[in-house]
Amino acid sequence: MTSTLTLPTDPSALALRYASEPEQWPMAPRFTPAARWYARVATADDHEAWLLTWLPGQQTDLHDHGGSAGAFTIVSGTLTEYTLDGPDLRGREFATGEVRRFGSRHVHLIRNTSRRPAVSLHVYAPALTRMTRYELSAEGLRPVAVERAGADW
Repeated sequence: MTSTLTLPTDPSALALRYASEPEQWPMAPRFTPAARWYARVATADDHEAWLLTWLPGQQTDLHDHGGSAGAFTIVSGTLTEYTLDGPDLRGREFATGEVRRFGSRHVHLIRNTSRRPAVSLHVYAPALTRMTRYELSAEGLRPVAVERAGADW
């Protein structure tokens, strides 16, 4: 008798796997001075993977992932993730090969604070359906926009 065990999706392991197989990506990373470049490189029933590029100074807004958990790994370069620490943002730098896993209620912004371009690979489980953008004020987080998959990206 055999049984099939379904394990929960591990975004960290998936991010490392996708990052280690650039020959499987449907496109090569591109860098654009006007804005960060991003492209979905894989989809499955329980997750999706995105490749992002970052020139020095490029960043995201403060945002969540609409209830999806996930992870990102740095393919090349370094990126700094800023998360809430009480009323302030605290930064942590991630270098090539490092992985950051996060839960479904995670709010952050990511910035390339270095002088060199960076590439990262992000996995979301389940796939993103929406993202809320926030502003940090004296009163705390304030939602400023909700973006929806298929409409805004």
